[in-house]
Amino acid sequence: MTDPNKPNQNVSEDDWADAMSEQEETASSADAASEEEDPWAAAMAEQEAAEESSEESAAEPEPKAPAAKAASDDVFRPLSPDNGSSQARELEMIMDIPVKLTVELGRTKLTIKQLLELAQGSVIELEGLAGEPMDILINGYLIAQGEVVVIEDKYGIRITEIVTPSERIHKLNR
Repeated sequence: MTDPNKPNQNVSEDDWADAMSEQEETASSADAASEEEDPWAAAMAEQEAAEESSEESAAEPEPKAPAAKAASDDVFRPLSPDNGSSQARELEMIMDIPVKLTVELGRTKLTIKQLLELAQGSVIELEGLAGEPMDILINGYLIAQGEVVVIEDKYGIRITEIVTPSERIHKLNR
């Protein structure tokens, strides 16, 4: 046989056997090193050792674990009817958190080419129809619909319908 990298050199069977045994030794030492680094192998060995020790100690009676204590009232507040006032107080805490209200007139999709062609005075056609209720979003979630009103030269929205959770899901799919 010949070595493909050295076609002029003859390789004997002994050389191949030596090379194979050397490769096996390298592989076995690499496996041993990887087992030392492998946390799963270490954990499995630890589990087997624990199971063996538990089988040995099964003949001996186990010491009793301390009984579990009930949680005291200082850890968990008891539920009682007089906690209604505390719930009102907890709601008071969130009343001053600002939220973003958005009224959506309509939507459309444009290509980059159409976007670049827009100029002052361009008209963009929206999917919403004239006279259709506008979507009222709180932090991006649809909560109601309404109609546009003008109050002292400012736009406003009159809520005409509060959206139910099932309708909210339906509106998200459009």
